[in-house]
Amino acid sequence: MHTQAQTDTSDVSVKDTGKNTRKVFVKTYGCQMNVYDSERMADALASDGYRVTDNPEEADLLLLNTCHIREKAAEKVYSELGRIRQLKESRTANGGDLMVGVAGCVAQAEGQEIIRRAPVVDLVIGPQTYHRLPEALARVRGGEKVVETEYAIEDKFEHLPEPEKKVIASRGVTAFLTVQEGCDKFCTFCVVPYTRGSEVSRPVEQIVREAENLVSAGVREITLLGQNVNAWHGEGSDGREWGLGALLRRLSEIDGLARLRYTTSHPRDMDEALIEAHRDLAKLMPYLHLPVQAGSDSVLKAMNRRHTADDYLRLVDRIRAARPDIALSGDFIVGFPGESDADFEATLQLVDKVRYAQAFSFKYSPRPGTPGADLGEQVPEDVKSQRLERLQALLRKHQSEFAESCVGRQIDLLLEKPGRLPGQLIGRSPWLQPVIVDANPSQIGEIIPVRITQAGTNSLFAEKVQGESGSSTI
Repeated sequence: MHTQAQTDTSDVSVKDTGKNTRKVFVKTYGCQMNVYDSERMADALASDGYRVTDNPEEADLLLLNTCHIREKAAEKVYSELGRIRQLKESRTANGGDLMVGVAGCVAQAEGQEIIRRAPVVDLVIGPQTYHRLPEALARVRGGEKVVETEYAIEDKFEHLPEPEKKVIASRGVTAFLTVQEGCDKFCTFCVVPYTRGSEVSRPVEQIVREAENLVSAGVREITLLGQNVNAWHGEGSDGREWGLGALLRRLSEIDGLARLRYTTSHPRDMDEALIEAHRDLAKLMPYLHLPVQAGSDSVLKAMNRRHTADDYLRLVDRIRAARPDIALSGDFIVGFPGESDADFEATLQLVDKVRYAQAFSFKYSPRPGTPGADLGEQVPEDVKSQRLERLQALLRKHQSEFAESCVGRQIDLLLEKPGRLPGQLIGRSPWLQPVIVDANPSQIGEIIPVRITQAGTNSLFAEKVQGESGSSTI
């Protein structure tokens, strides 16, 4: 899978502040990379006079930024477009207008078919061309139906405007920053090479410039993103090709940046320089998402992962030797074509050896156009369901044990946002768990020492440690 966590659908959270500007509502599906893309689309549209609203009823433009990873992703988009059609018809009946666009990976995969199946759509734009949004919308206003899914020749990041500092600040004290796109691994279950293209790495100076802009606006933690982020090899300031370990060292030098993370990684691209960065950099959090997908060598071969279970376990040992307190998370697919009972048991054995602090697990579902969809020996759906239930029970057990092991520990907590109850704030532990603590809203953005007092189902609870100041270490 191209990134570790599929988020709930969400909306870009920069509110409209203008009275006479056009308004755009962006609905985001899928991964962290899509969240980043939605924010950058909003930045591109700001230069065209648009301001983001969280109310689709008042939008002049409604954008669906889509993900193609989950099962029946395209059908879910068409279902949403059916609801949008009613909104557009109502708007037209009242003398108004509403432009509708589909962006992201479903847009890239479906292209013209979206216009054919859903005439309500005015614009289809892929993830490599969203910097052309203003130009594409001008064509829509001229009466065209626009499909922009050809891979851009130019560097889209160089053509995107820098967001205003107040816009960055409104998004919070943590931020995503895409450094790498596309994938050359061609795992047989995955659509990413077909929807995001081949691997492309942004140059160091461009990344540093964006990171410094984020930090100057109050961002304290940056997560570097890529479909295969540890395959990043960008041009360095010395004109040479750098790896991700070197990039992390450069970013750690930025004053005011307290924390660094990155996701998602492939085991074959976890080199020694990156492992040493985990050993050496206090700002690099001790959390690593390292998908393995399965514990059976025969299944891994059928998936075209090009590593064995033993390769993966030996890599985990090296990483833990460098950073003993590191927490690992992973992705798993059960019921891949040809997976036997013994293959599945091998996955359970690997999970027991690694003991993941978090994990994401799914039943295999064929993606049209991928080699896996044409494989024989498809596993029956009821068998997939049974295996997934067993796997998730084991993963939950390990996650709970890891959370319980945190109780009593003192950690430095970056306070990010208000909690559900008055007087509560929520931050993230170094291991990415949500942590709830009583604190003043004025402390958002601060890193404070807390002691974990309780482990909940999905969160930790903590109390402030009095008389001590926070630091950048655990």
